[in-house]
Amino acid sequence: MKTIVILFSLIAISSTAFAQSGVVTSQFKVYGNCTMCKKRIETALDHKGIKQASWDVKSKELKVTYNSARINEKQIHQLVADAGHDTELVKAKDETYAGLPFCCLYRDGDSGHQHQ
Repeated sequence: MKTIVILFSLIAISSTAFAQSGVVTSQFKVYGNCTMCKKRIETALDHKGIKQASWDVKSKELKVTYNSARINEKQIHQLVADAGHDTELVKAKDETYAGLPFCCLYRDGDSGHQHQ
């Protein structure tokens, strides 16, 4: 009986280590202007497989920690773009972007903020 318990314990530990080995952190540009943008971007990333996401208003850098077995970086870019924010890889649809509040418009010629 002890042998079975030990065997199951080792399997559980191995499974946990394997699951955690897929956790990665990525950092990339996401365009936006303000704390409303920050909330929208981070809320869009409240998604299965994403452990933590934090967007810095000043640097425009998104730092996201996720389980690569459940979601990939391209899908994360798409989630952000679906919320109306361009990333380094995916541009938000024009109609989604146009629906953002005026202060959140970051593309050239919109609210006076420059998309870099």
